[in-house]
Amino acid sequence: MNNLIADSESSIRLAIFLGMFLVFAIAEALFPRRKAAYSKSKRWLSNLSISAFNTLLVRLSFPVAGVAAALLAQERQWGLLNQLQIPPWLNVVVFLFLFDLAIYWQHRLFHVVPWLWRFHRMHHTDVDYDLTTGNRFHPVSILISAAIKIFLVIAMGASATAILLAEVVVNVTAMFNHSNLKLPEAVDCGLRLILVTPDMHRIHHSTDSVEHNSNFGFNFPWWDRLFGSYLENPELPQEELDIGISGFQDGKSTNLYFLLLQPFKKNSN
Repeated sequence: MNNLIADSESSIRLAIFLGMFLVFAIAEALFPRRKAAYSKSKRWLSNLSISAFNTLLVRLSFPVAGVAAALLAQERQWGLLNQLQIPPWLNVVVFLFLFDLAIYWQHRLFHVVPWLWRFHRMHHTDVDYDLTTGNRFHPVSILISAAIKIFLVIAMGASATAILLAEVVVNVTAMFNHSNLKLPEAVDCGLRLILVTPDMHRIHHSTDSVEHNSNFGFNFPWWDRLFGSYLENPELPQEELDIGISGFQDGKSTNLYFLLLQPFKKNSN
């Protein structure tokens, strides 16, 4: 089973990514929450180009990452879960919860530490908000995140199945909660009990400082409620929410070259 996952990891992740990307792209085109302010084709080209580059960069920088790190930890019996005699399904469940909690705190850390924020800021300077925003991260930010995830995988001793599932879940939910999708209010309210919704996470991309420093959750919504960072609704209606970072809301924020240099630029405000 482990060999099958290792050999097929990239194909599985790519197939699910492409399939779910198509689903969300169609869904947000049919049921848009907000009107786009800038050219979608230019934004998508920049955001998806960055995503593709980041994927290649991580693979070149970390030969042992993701599933490979899990297999190495299992082989050498490293990590907490490898020391516990628990069923495989429980290994998956425990890792998914603890991994998501770690990502929540990593996200908050990236907002607090000034030099980390400079790189994470690029994600927030998207002038519109749709499923490609969830793939828009600076390469330096991605490398730091990848190193943290490798440490978590080895320290926790998660199984290869748990890692593959976690990575798939992160990719799919990132597209979902960043999508420009209008859900019925009752559906959004119900989903927020178990999943971060687009309306919930969009608040986090507001230019308002209070709203911007809330709703850090990526997959599960419980951490925001538990640690006091949950905000149910923005001050303005979702359709009127000012998205982005003040000082980075012009056409340059759709330019690939400018985005890569953006962490080294000062905010004009």
